[in-house]
Amino acid sequence: MDHGAHHTTTAHDHDAHQAHGGHAGHAGHEGHAGHRTGGVTWGAAAKATLHCLTGCAIGEILGMVIGTALMWGNVQTMILAITLAFVFGYSFTLFAVRRAGLDWKSAIKVALAADTVSIAVMELVDNSIIALTPGAMDAHLSDGLFWGALLGGFAVAFLVTTPVNKWMIGRGKGHAVVHAYH
Repeated sequence: MDHGAHHTTTAHDHDAHQAHGGHAGHAGHEGHAGHRTGGVTWGAAAKATLHCLTGCAIGEILGMVIGTALMWGNVQTMILAITLAFVFGYSFTLFAVRRAGLDWKSAIKVALAADTVSIAVMELVDNSIIALTPGAMDAHLSDGLFWGALLGGFAVAFLVTTPVNKWMIGRGKGHAVVHAYH
């Protein structure tokens, strides 16, 4: 077998990988060969933040709805909402890297490395907005204030977390860890 021909036809084209599937902006992550390939775009950081925000929002809304429906106190409801935000935030990454072939232990490590800082910043900002919005903590599911504070908190959290993710991806951390498994 001519191994030289095999390597020519199956060589990994890193530039093509960077451009596929909208990952052109993730050029700052550690590549498959472990080298750095430059800066990361704001679009790539926003996409990573939106990925994280989606899981966080599902978990947090579910936690707020459950706690409010059960007439729990504010502290218990926020603890449930934050816990579920982390669970759903991690699960989006966890199941994606499991589909890529990682075992459970490795997949959990990747999810923790990829999303912990992003989710933590997002939850800190979002829950601070909710806590500081007058009346939001006592609002019910049927109140516009409940949903306005929650969605407003998500918007501000997105704006604050995107630069954090840009910085981390540019250093091969955070969401960049996941791209080795695409």
